[in-house]
Amino acid sequence: MAVEELQSIIKRCQILEEEDFKEEDFGLFQLAGQRCIDEGYIDQLLEIIQNEKNKVIIRNMGWNLVGSIVRCLLWNDKEDDKRKNYFLMLDLLVKLCNPKELLLGLLELIEEPSGKQISQSILLLLQPLQKVIQKLHNNKAYSVGLALSTIWNQLSLLPVPYSKEQIEADEYGLCQCCKALIDFTKPFVAEIIDSKDNLLENEKLKDELLKFCFKSLKCPLLTAQFPKQPEEAENDPLRCFACEIIGFLSAIGDPFSKMIINHGKKKRIWKYLEFEDEEDKQFADSMASLTYLVFVQGISVDELPMVMSPSYLLQFNMGYIEVFLRRKEESVFSKGLDLLENGLLRIEDNSLLHQYLEIKSFLTVPQDLVKVMTLCPIETLRKKGLAMLQLYINKLDSQGKYTLFRIMASLNLLRYLIIKDNENDNQTGLWPELAKIENNFLKPLHTGLNMSKAHYEAEIKNSQENSQEVQKSKDTCSVTLCGDEIPNMPPEMQLKVLHSALFTFDLIESVLARVEELIEIKTKSTSEENTEIK
Repeated sequence: MAVEELQSIIKRCQILEEEDFKEEDFGLFQLAGQRCIDEGYIDQLLEIIQNEKNKVIIRNMGWNLVGSIVRCLLWNDKEDDKRKNYFLMLDLLVKLCNPKELLLGLLELIEEPSGKQISQSILLLLQPLQKVIQKLHNNKAYSVGLALSTIWNQLSLLPVPYSKEQIEADEYGLCQCCKALIDFTKPFVAEIIDSKDNLLENEKLKDELLKFCFKSLKCPLLTAQFPKQPEEAENDPLRCFACEIIGFLSAIGDPFSKMIINHGKKKRIWKYLEFEDEEDKQFADSMASLTYLVFVQGISVDELPMVMSPSYLLQFNMGYIEVFLRRKEESVFSKGLDLLENGLLRIEDNSLLHQYLEIKSFLTVPQDLVKVMTLCPIETLRKKGLAMLQLYINKLDSQGKYTLFRIMASLNLLRYLIIKDNENDNQTGLWPELAKIENNFLKPLHTGLNMSKAHYEAEIKNSQENSQEVQKSKDTCSVTLCGDEIPNMPPEMQLKVLHSALFTFDLIESVLARVEELIEIKTKSTSEENTEIK
């Protein structure tokens, strides 16, 4: 019955021109074809699709059958003749149907599933999708971008396997999808490399592929864990995916070394700035992931310029280390510790100049390390945070050590003790001494900070208003530290030092405010408890 109904619809449409097909015809064709599949008339449906006389009808209407065929393939795991015919029909429809309509239909099918079926549909449809896009000569870049974006959105819903056992099991199929996605993307990358025509369309295609690469660096590669042993790394699917993505970046974009070094600078030296402008935090995560893969995993590290000094490498990596350390996921902030260790081990002890503390990240990263040391629930990471802080201090010159940690270390220790101890428990012996600490340390520190900030703000204002006079003057700024006078500085260095000092005061003030807030909370809580007991 279903076959006769479908043949009747086809017979009526055979005498019509393409432009005369009505919406009703499409609906009837789809319903009759669906019934053939439901009732098991697979061989007959295959014959109808293969019939040369039906070529025009199949080209216009056949894409409506793809959804039903794909669902049968996803639901039916048995290797039987029907399954073989389903694949034959899918291949024929991909070959014969209107590619534009087929593209949208396939992407809808990729968007439909959830859970473990996400990877199953992607693995099934990537190759047909690739063939369809390659048939599209107009707006290919848009089609590639739409496909990659749809696939990435679905893959980002899958959990990233963490342990070696999880990666081998690949329960949700993410690792398989990453491998298949590389195979899907390679022809389009090769098209950009090999083609010399249609430069505008190639630039558009390049942009879409770069967007995909940056998205992939964020998910799944930002949270992915990689083997520590070199012999295991070669076969790790997520590391292989990372290698391919970085290879794509090198092949179609500017050298990734330029991307890493330039990110975050006011004067940009590479042209794909729209990715930064779209959502800077997302892009910062991607660039941090890229930096980790290059420096810690050693992927394509030989492409970096050999002239970079260890301190310069650390300088532009500190911003990425900060991105990692401010994330809460263990798999992410642990990469920040690894990247920091990688940078610090390149530097000799006591050789990191104190001038680097004028850069914001060189002051904030130690604060993030303190948070790891005190708040991280995992002992091994707490210990590594402490080890990295000690290593960082060892690398600073003597002036840098003093500048960074004399006051901040005391405040952070006090903050930690207040968080961990209650007044009634008094396990640390802190609370009986709290009044002395407030009078002899916190209050004078407040006064000193206010006076120092006012002084430095006035100095900055004075320097800015009288910059020409300052440049002509022979007077230079000198600072005394621990009884030793720091060498005189030119006017432009004066301003840098003044701004750096203000920033340091702001950091100290923020920690001081938190300490005072914690004291107030803890003492109030204790007072209320004692009142209830009475």
